[in-house]
Amino acid sequence: MPTQSYKSPGKILLGQDNNALVILFAINALVFVLINFVKIIYFLTDIPIEFFYSQILDWFTLPAAPAALLLKPWTILTHMFTHYSIWQLISTVMWLWAFGYILQDLAGNNKLIPVYLYGGLAGALIFILANNLFPGLEKNILTTAPMLGGGAAVMAIAVATTTLSPGYRIFPMINGGIPLWVLTILFVLIDFSTLADGNMGISAAHIGGAAVGFIFIKQLQKGNDWGRWMISLVHWLNDLFSPEKNQQQKDFDEKHFFRANRKPYEKIADNTQQKLDEILDKISQHGFSFLTDEEKAFLQRASDEDL
Repeated sequence: MPTQSYKSPGKILLGQDNNALVILFAINALVFVLINFVKIIYFLTDIPIEFFYSQILDWFTLPAAPAALLLKPWTILTHMFTHYSIWQLISTVMWLWAFGYILQDLAGNNKLIPVYLYGGLAGALIFILANNLFPGLEKNILTTAPMLGGGAAVMAIAVATTTLSPGYRIFPMINGGIPLWVLTILFVLIDFSTLADGNMGISAAHIGGAAVGFIFIKQLQKGNDWGRWMISLVHWLNDLFSPEKNQQQKDFDEKHFFRANRKPYEKIADNTQQKLDEILDKISQHGFSFLTDEEKAFLQRASDEDL
């Protein structure tokens, strides 16, 4: 696949508006800061730390018992953004950046959050099923440690990225680069080694996340985008609560296109920059793998000229 030698002059930047990777970073960091800020308050007021776990943290983490889940159903979503220790947060963010940045480069900006959410939701479902259908995993379901963290969600992103392009090369300066699948194996080994002494239901959840990432990409390659409805919903909500933004965009389009002196995208002698911008916009929305051979060749020539 040509993606391993691809060098784009216009990758999706971390500072770009509506960057899905930055949004996930921000949500995970914000929840972490909020939880630990409340924990500091408990320390300063001499409230027993056990109360913090029962009164605050338990309302963010996913319980294994279905009865407890019914009392706080939102935890099926919040658990995947909740990290208690700084090292757990750093691990999630580091691996999310490693695989998420590549997935955005290959599949566009609209696939990362759906894969993260699907992976986290699948992990939550399997975590609950594993602990209740196979009680041998834990002796007492009521005392089973709840699940928290983005482990299953990040596992979904890692497997999705590798499924899309296992030959993608990282660190190209090292003997031509290291295949992405090598990094994925390293990530899987580290991930499951840290779970070896924990709840086996969590290990099952991470396997479920990996399965969802694989299936998501296979469906995408068949033309079935499981994340399209999420993006459409976000756009609908944005249009609903920001009508002035739509009017500004409409005025901009009318001013710059319908009242222009020439037709939109009219072919002119020097249209190289226009064509390059169109290709980069297509990469941002759909990913490099969706370019035609002609577009890839044009992008490669433009990249070589900038060297």
